[in-house]
Amino acid sequence: MSATEQSDEREIALECRDLHKHLGEGAMRVHVLRGVNLKLYRGEVSAIVGPSGCGKSTLLYLLGLLDRQDSGSIIVGGTEAPPGEDGSLTRLRGENIGFVFQFHFLLPEFSAAENVILPMRKLGRLSESEMQERAKALLEEVGLGGKTHRLPSQLSGGEQQRVAIARSLANMPGVLLADEPTGNLDVKNSLMVFESLTRLAKEKGQAVLIVTHNPDLAEKCDRILRMQDGQFID
Repeated sequence: MSATEQSDEREIALECRDLHKHLGEGAMRVHVLRGVNLKLYRGEVSAIVGPSGCGKSTLLYLLGLLDRQDSGSIIVGGTEAPPGEDGSLTRLRGENIGFVFQFHFLLPEFSAAENVILPMRKLGRLSESEMQERAKALLEEVGLGGKTHRLPSQLSGGEQQRVAIARSLANMPGVLLADEPTGNLDVKNSLMVFESLTRLAKEKGQAVLIVTHNPDLAEKCDRILRMQDGQFID
């Protein structure tokens, strides 16, 4: 099913319109994204699949407001992302978008709970006790309630990635973006991480977009978006 063959009756968490992106300079300049349109709906898990170099991760970073498109627009939670990197863009990203990457990127000197608290502290909406309580609750939801004070080095690879999932949910974003979130895990841990990610997102009414090369995980998603040469294909 194509990216545009979806009903608009559900609540749109994120939308992009006619995104174009080039990478490189001069003779090496490549047109990576070629007019991409996409709507992500709350409560739906979508997977992007396609060959390496087709633009999957580039699109994910644009949608997450971590990079800027050459042209086109991105609307997050009903607000169009401003053109420049400033405080309003940073806040829009912090309030609305959570990230899970292939590598967990946990701070090694911080406990699991402290890592989950980091995005909450950056956003500055909650008191210290509220942040502590939310971090504890999120870690319990990913099955790590008994390991809140452990350092990343004291956790398995699957456990570290589940901490990363809890961290991505810390500010209760409407959109969760995941770039190969199980790429470094064995089959058992891949399934556990994927199920934790999708179950929590559905329970909280979030839109989830996962870039994956794992066809088995993609088939478990509500929608599969196939990308080739910087565009979605049927």
